[in-house]
Amino acid sequence: MSKEMTFWDHLDELRGVLFRSAIALFIAAIVIFFNKSFVFDTVIFAPTNSDFILYKWFGQLATFTGIAAMAPEPFSVNLINIELSAQFFTHVSVSLTLAFILTVPFIIYQLWTFVSPGLYEKEKAAIRKAFAFASILFFIGILVGYLFVFPLTVRFLGTYQVSDWVQNQISLKSYISMFTWLILIMGVVFEMPALAAILSRLGIISKSMLRKYRKHAFTILIIVAAVITPSGDAFTLFIVGTPLYLLYEFSILICRDIDQ
Repeated sequence: MSKEMTFWDHLDELRGVLFRSAIALFIAAIVIFFNKSFVFDTVIFAPTNSDFILYKWFGQLATFTGIAAMAPEPFSVNLINIELSAQFFTHVSVSLTLAFILTVPFIIYQLWTFVSPGLYEKEKAAIRKAFAFASILFFIGILVGYLFVFPLTVRFLGTYQVSDWVQNQISLKSYISMFTWLILIMGVVFEMPALAAILSRLGIISKSMLRKYRKHAFTILIIVAAVITPSGDAFTLFIVGTPLYLLYEFSILICRDIDQ
């Protein structure tokens, strides 16, 4: 029989979890920091022109369907820097943000090693699945944000003009802020099914309840989509709102009814 741990033993274990997570985050940030060209030129700044993969997909879809209007017009967004230290601190902050995204599975695993000893075997199996499910949903949300939401937002806001007299000069700080916010918020939003599954098993929500309030949820999700995509155009709203509503429907599928 394993020895019962004291409060200080638990505190020491938690400190170890936080330390190992911080080390992993630091190592990932260092690797990202020293691959500046790939991270910024190939990944982060890729959505600023028509060569981005999303617009190539639209072009191929236009060719396949014969609808020329679906092919996006050539465009490019030029970034400027107006603060002396902005580029260096942007480099550091982006390295930390991407490091956090990449180390999420490791951090979740560390948290799992901390809480699992106090659980029964049945609880361990359920929470292990929940952690894995949440991690997968998080990365799917990150990909959707990067491949769809952010590029469409950049294309609309970066090329929008109230007059030909006013040329857009987008700052590096503004671009990076929008990039990190949209990418992370989509990762968080995609946790909806995982949260619904947990609340369902706790008896707080049920399949029938989600079905009953489907219309209300649709309205709320449209509002959320509008907040996530400040461009406000109908097409971008549709692109963002559709996966959010599909997530809601998926949440209904995986939830239980009260009598189950």
